[in-house]
Amino acid sequence: MKFAHIADMHFDSPFTGLNAIENLGNIRRLEQRKVFKKVIDYCKKNKIDYLFITGDLYEHQYVKKSTIQYIHNLFKEIRNTKILITPGNHDPYIQGSYYENFNWSENVHICKKELEKLEESDADIYMTAFTDFYMNESPIRQIQIQNPNKTNLLLTHCDLNGARDDKDCAYNPILETQINGLKFDYVAMGHIHKTNFAPNQRNIYPGSTISFGFDELGEHGMVVRRDCRSCTKDGICSIG
Repeated sequence: MKFAHIADMHFDSPFTGLNAIENLGNIRRLEQRKVFKKVIDYCKKNKIDYLFITGDLYEHQYVKKSTIQYIHNLFKEIRNTKILITPGNHDPYIQGSYYENFNWSENVHICKKELEKLEESDADIYMTAFTDFYMNESPIRQIQIQNPNKTNLLLTHCDLNGARDDKDCAYNPILETQINGLKFDYVAMGHIHKTNFAPNQRNIYPGSTISFGFDELGEHGMVVRRDCRSCTKDGICSIG
């Protein structure tokens, strides 16, 4: 199976820090759209089977319907790619959200519960969703892999190894040792804006697709993999 993995698009982010510099916020919002179009074009050109979007696709408080329509129109361009979305703390699946109310194309599956499993022909895919702006207890701890002979994937927006005090425990906190004990073939994560990609790493933050400030320097893009069981990969694909 070929998949692309992105996270933390944050469409319609207010870019509060950048707005102090004339028009930089608006410029960055346009760049978000251009980068997302590159992701879709890559999936189309390379016949990607799955596109994983692990949270914070948009900003619930600020996103415009025209932006949702823009995203939707691009999703329709890759009807042969199955798009799996796990809502995060900035775009939770809540009543009145666009995840709930918008008529998304048939190739889009949005996780609606804190934990669910999709049984695909080529993989079992476990997914988590923020159903509020905070998640103090991780549903990942409830997972028991039922078919270890099959490819098993986890898609989640989480704070890996980040829970140091009560304040830090609000965003699906989980220890890497706990995830490793479940023996997933690939864990697609979101929440952290810098990538931790390494060739033999299975618990992956792709990072945000673009930098959101001067403190987020370095490589940004998406992770592409062709065979997650053998760790064959294309790696970080720079699209920013």
